[in-house]
Amino acid sequence: MVACRAVPSGGEVPVTVAQVLRQKGSRVHTVGAEESVQAAVERLSRERIGALVVMSGADRVAGIISERDLVRALARDGAAAMQATVADLMTRDIVFTSPEETIEHVMGMMTRHRVRHLPVQKNDRLVGLVSIGDVVKWRIAQTEMEAAELRRYIAGG
Repeated sequence: MVACRAVPSGGEVPVTVAQVLRQKGSRVHTVGAEESVQAAVERLSRERIGALVVMSGADRVAGIISERDLVRALARDGAAAMQATVADLMTRDIVFTSPEETIEHVMGMMTRHRVRHLPVQKNDRLVGLVSIGDVVKWRIAQTEMEAAELRRYIAGG
C-alpha cells in the first residue's frame, strides 16, 4: 500500500481532496473480503459505481475491487468468476491519498499507478474515496474559472 504526499506549489490556492469530499460527500461503498463476487457485482450495479473498497474487519482496508478486476476475471475464468470471493479478485496493492493532497497531485498519482479510484485516509482511518470522475470534474471547473478570469482581465484592460 502506498501513501501519497504532495507539496503545494506556486501562487494560487490549490483544490484539495478535502474540498472535493465536502462537496460530493464522504460516503464510501464497501464490501467484505469474503463476500461473493456476485454480491459485489450486484452492489456495483445497484449503486451505479465503479469500485468498492474491500474491508477486512470493521476498520482495515484490505483492497479494492473495480469493474476492471471483474472484467479481467471474466475474461480469464468465464462465468466461474462469479462464484469466487471478493478476496480472490480484489487489487491488494492500494494507493491511498489524504484529505490534504491537491487534485493535481491526485491526478498524477492516478496516472502513474493506472488507477481510477483512490481511498482517502486520515490517521489510518478511511474517510472517503475519490474517483477519476471527481478529479476531472474539479479540474474542468478550475480551468473554466481561470478562462473566465482571463476574459474579464482582457475585456477590462
